[in-house]
This record gives sequence, structure tokens and C-alpha cells, in this order.
Amino acid sequence: MATDALAEAIESYLRTGSYDPLGMPWPGNVIERSRRAHDGLIQALVAEVIRRAGTRPVPDLAEAFDSIAFTRAKVEPMVCGLFPRAERQLVLAVLERCVVFLTPANVEEVLRQQTWLGTARDLANLYLGSIGAEPLDEGAPAIVGLSEETTCFVSPLYFSERDPFADFVVHEVAHIFHNCKRHTVGLPVTRRREWLLDIDYVKRETFAYSCEAYTRIVERTRDLAGRSALAREYGREDHISEVRVDPAEVADILREAAPRRNGWKVILARCAPLTRSPPRAGRTEVAEA
Repeated sequence: MATDALAEAIESYLRTGSYDPLGMPWPGNVIERSRRAHDGLIQALVAEVIRRAGTRPVPDLAEAFDSIAFTRAKVEPMVCGLFPRAERQLVLAVLERCVVFLTPANVEEVLRQQTWLGTARDLANLYLGSIGAEPLDEGAPAIVGLSEETTCFVSPLYFSERDPFADFVVHEVAHIFHNCKRHTVGLPVTRRREWLLDIDYVKRETFAYSCEAYTRIVERTRDLAGRSALAREYGREDHISEVRVDPAEVADILREAAPRRNGWKVILARCAPLTRSPPRAGRTEVAEA
């Protein structure tokens, strides 16, 4: 019976992603069950990924590919535009190591290193999708990457992206700015400066999409007039399906940023929290129509 229960638990996790957080039906006390369940489910996940991948040809990265150098080159213009010179190297030293490209050479190790079973399963689907293999479930989203805390996992399909304004690496690294505290990278902290960048909560996706598109604009031309032309081109089509983002607002931010020598500051200002000074004594606040 115990063997059947274990098999059912594994099958449920692989098929639906559901599992018992208390580690049932693995043996032992609560701590032992949780550890054994995690290890057992990860092992089953790795085996299933290997089985589904089979001998399928895989779009792997060249052995000489340097993900650290690639990531640094991608995000350095953004960091230089958003941070003062004295802080840039500390920020870059963290960001250049935050991107992990999933390949046949590292996918097993990546899956085994995951703390959360849900993340491990999402990564398995991400990898299977990148090689054209059958996903673990029919409802698995077609994505080229996902992020967990300060790590961005990316499929080799990233290099096949056809949208000239899309860049998943930059998009996800932009989210790290509001998820990572300054002390984490060795920067001084003050009462008003706790996070790497202060981004309004509801503007986080807007900020990431703006940074993503602006990066591609800057990569394509250094001429300010050319950047303005590309910003207008961006606004003529809808590049965003995220319901939390207004595509027209992103297009407007890009039109304002493109003709500036440091358009990054425009993006940051447009996505910063709105602050209001408290009313002074004896003063009546009047809302303008």
C-alpha cells in the first residue's frame, strides 16, 4: 500500500504539480517526510524530463558561450544609466551572474538545486518546451524564461526571438532592481534608500517592459533621431499582452526617453512612487479639477 501511495503522489506531482507539503505518504517525522518527499519528487521529475527529451536534437549553446560576459554586456547600459558611477561595479557584479541558460549540460543540476517544487516543475516545462518535447501538462505556458528571487532562468530559444523590441533577459533583470535590497550587493542603506531602485508597485511591469524595449532601441542605433524613430515605430504595434501594463503608457515613456541622452532616467522617473508632502498647519489642501 505504501508503495502505491508513493507512486500516486509522484504521478500527481508530475501530472498536475500538486503535492502534500507535509510529505505524505513518505515515512518519518514531519521534517524527514518533507525532505524525502522533496528529494523523491525532484528525482522523479529529472527522470521524466530525461525520458521526454529522449534523443531529440537540442538547440544547445556553444561550448565557448560565456553567459556572464553576455549578461554583463546586455545589462551594463541599463546599470550605467540608472546608477551613479560609484555604485555600478557592485551592481554589475551581482547582475552578471543572475542569468542561467537552461541547456542539456546543466538542466539536471538546475532542477536538483531548486528549493521549491513548483519552480522545479515550471523549469522542467520550460526546458521541454525549448527542445520541442511534450510538456508535463497541456496547460503549460509557452515561455522562454522565468525568474525566482534574483535568478533568471532562460531557454536557448531566447536567441530565436523575432520581436525586435523584445529582450527577456533585460526584462527580468529590471525586476531585480526592486526585489533586491542595497545591502545585498554591498551598497550603503539609508531610511529612504533600502532597495536598489524605488519603483512604484503598480509600475513594476511597466518599468520592466520600458527597460526591455529601450535597451533594444539603444542597441539598434546611437543616433538620438534614430532612437526617436524607433520609439515611434514601437508605438505603432502592440508588443505587450500583460494585462497589468498599459501598452500606450510604455509607448509614451519610450517616446519621451528616446531623444534624451540618458533616457533611463526618464523611465525611472515615470515609474517612481508618487509622493506627497503632508499638509502644513493652517493650510487647506485643495484638489484641482
